[in-house]
Amino acid sequence: MALLSRVLHRAPRNQLPVEQPRMSVIEHLEALRRALIVSLIAWAAATVGAFFISGRVIDFLITRAGIGHAVYLQLAGGVLLEVKVAVYIGLVLAAPVVIQQIWWFVSPGLHAHERRFILPLIVATIFFFAVGVGVAMYALPIYVKVLNSFSPPGTTYLPDVVQFVSFVLIMVIGFGLVFELPVVLFVLGMLRVISSRWLHKNRPYWFLALGIAANFLTPGADPVTPLIMFIPLYTFYEGTALLLKLLGR
Repeated sequence: MALLSRVLHRAPRNQLPVEQPRMSVIEHLEALRRALIVSLIAWAAATVGAFFISGRVIDFLITRAGIGHAVYLQLAGGVLLEVKVAVYIGLVLAAPVVIQQIWWFVSPGLHAHERRFILPLIVATIFFFAVGVGVAMYALPIYVKVLNSFSPPGTTYLPDVVQFVSFVLIMVIGFGLVFELPVVLFVLGMLRVISSRWLHKNRPYWFLALGIAANFLTPGADPVTPLIMFIPLYTFYEGTALLLKLLGR
């Protein structure tokens, strides 16, 4: 809320003009209402379409994880699972529209020279989320293998497809959000919440934090697997710091 308030009400720096006049509170609420309606319609439409492919997606996840076969324990469990997967897929498919509506909502509080970054930020947000999903799919069989290695002796994992797919969906969304790091840093830099100097000064702490996050999110038994996440994240961090420096932030 503080960040949104800053976007909507921050005073101009160096008297830079804003293309549109300040909006009233009622106008902001109307804009928010419009953005929510458009986003929900896009999500609903994408969810309906995704329902017809949700079964194939579930089969792909089971095959990708290498668990061979899964069961469901409730009579309506299979159908409800397909609906749940369709809702998540619909969210992913509608993400470009939702992201566009978010940037459209905050754009009145931006200066003219800042608005030129809106389209690149929309593309970057979608791109980095897709990269995170790809890494999650790569790490999925590693997750299953490592977690099963800690099972008590004499026990066997019997996959409940509902619990398994729920775990995978949370994992995919989590990876996608983590890989939005460069977008978040860039936006904070453009809002002058952070600066390239601050990023360079705190580089050792970020290096350690990203290393810990990579080891936690990719629990491979070897030291190489976490590098699959750490190297892109740290590259994104350094690249964002360099970009902010070039832009004088």
